[in-house]
Amino acid sequence: MTYVITCGDEGVQINVGRRISIAGAGLDLPDVSKVFKFLKKLLGKELRIVASGENDWVKARFKLNTYEQADATMQQKLAVLADKEGLLYSGFLPFADPRQLEHEIKGHMVRPKGVHIANKICFTLAGGEQTYNLGQYQISAEWVHLADKKLVKEMMKTQVDFYTQLAGEPLKIVFEEKGDLGEKIAHKNRVVLESLGYQAG
Repeated sequence: MTYVITCGDEGVQINVGRRISIAGAGLDLPDVSKVFKFLKKLLGKELRIVASGENDWVKARFKLNTYEQADATMQQKLAVLADKEGLLYSGFLPFADPRQLEHEIKGHMVRPKGVHIANKICFTLAGGEQTYNLGQYQISAEWVHLADKKLVKEMMKTQVDFYTQLAGEPLKIVFEEKGDLGEKIAHKNRVVLESLGYQAG
């Protein structure tokens, strides 16, 4: 399976490849290097990473005025991050028809431009997104059973708080437990998240 790290924005759709989501694809997220190491251990060393259009995380974190600036900044900084972390930078996902990117990835942005419509957060537990759902933000939690609980707590809270603020209302939690890593790892990850207060429903 070809895995690709993306933003958790509900509009990101990967048509070829399996999506692993981190807010802003990990840009300016403290300790994300540790997360990348865990994901490589679980999913393989040749992980891809892509930038995406109209990225609110990047716009906010780098205090940018326009989405055009966010698009340019994300592409530039993700290429540098990929080089630093030993990831394969695949390119940019636009608001357009699915685009063939480098390193066997294909995808695009599909939510309405300028609008967020998700009302849930989906934690993937066993190998990324299995079925695309425009109604949910997505956060990768495949790695949490390997990590220190303090790191997991900080990483999840930062992302959940951001998506909640973006939505302007509390978001329901759902778990995606299917995936190539199997039921045992999914269960371990779910137990960690539930211990931190993340309950489905």
